[in-house]
Amino acid sequence: MKKYDKKISIIVAIASNYAIGKDNDLLWHISKDLKRFKVLTEGHYIVMGKRTYFSLPKRPLPKRTSLIITDIQGEVIDNCLMAYSIEDAMNKMDSSKENFIIGGGSVYKQFMPLADKLYITRVHKDFDADTFFPKISLDEWKLISKVDVKDDDQNDFDYSFEEYIRIR
Repeated sequence: MKKYDKKISIIVAIASNYAIGKDNDLLWHISKDLKRFKVLTEGHYIVMGKRTYFSLPKRPLPKRTSLIITDIQGEVIDNCLMAYSIEDAMNKMDSSKENFIIGGGSVYKQFMPLADKLYITRVHKDFDADTFFPKISLDEWKLISKVDVKDDDQNDFDYSFEEYIRIR
């Protein structure tokens, strides 16, 4: 795949065993993570597969441009930009701002080699899942920020907000 002049960031919450979902749903509800997601992605393109789009509680998410990837040529989803391949999505992304890849598993895997930055919410617990995030190789990624959260009374686990940049 050719190199694109787009800023691509992946944003995801992953369990200790890299689990991210089951039955097209999230594995947990972390209010602080959802607020962080909103703050980071508002005003930007969010790029996702069609199943991820239809799993959202509100569609499209407000104050963002939804770019949906589908392999069904000509498919249209109201109030969204459509892409029919990863390359098509790359061509349609915003050239002036950060573009956020928000899932699902297959979309994350395909964008991982193209991403410049990772925003990870790392849940310090294993979960039963059918969808997993690709392993993060520290040969390719450098951790630049980590904030541990241990005071979440909504959940029985600790988690961390991590940011990585690609090592060029």
